[in-house]
Amino acid sequence: MAYGRYFEEFKIGEVIKHWPGRTINEADCTWFALLTMNQHPVHSDAHYAATHTQHGQRLVLGPLVFSIGIGMTVADVSGKAIANLEIEKITHEAPTFIGDTLYSESTVLATRESTQGDRGIVAVETRVSNQRGERVMTFKRTALIPKRNHATLGEGAYPA
Repeated sequence: MAYGRYFEEFKIGEVIKHWPGRTINEADCTWFALLTMNQHPVHSDAHYAATHTQHGQRLVLGPLVFSIGIGMTVADVSGKAIANLEIEKITHEAPTFIGDTLYSESTVLATRESTQGDRGIVAVETRVSNQRGERVMTFKRTALIPKRNHATLGEGAYPA
């Protein structure tokens, strides 16, 4: 089964809708906060969030929203990548709450062949929205993507 795309398969201006979406549950939020050592009560203390925040409920951590948003793009954007080169300008546009379902779509912004001839750089902008169609995050990234003629190692082989 194919996973990811080759450089030649990206077209500037193309909009890629990533599927499936991902519903964020309480365990996702709690574990991510614990793993990343983010102890802010707005993410973990329901009483605090209800009584001391403008939204009246716990917020999902922004880095979790980003991780899910970029993870949804891998099969379509960087599944064959040689390397992720840059992530830039992560913009939080609206809050995400426990129980929200996230969806992502990416627009191919630019493609550039490398001087090596067997790979190229692809730039995309990804927009993450919730189940109500409200955009919650936008970010841009670039990846080094092989062309179809890229020399790859055989299965089980190791570089010399």
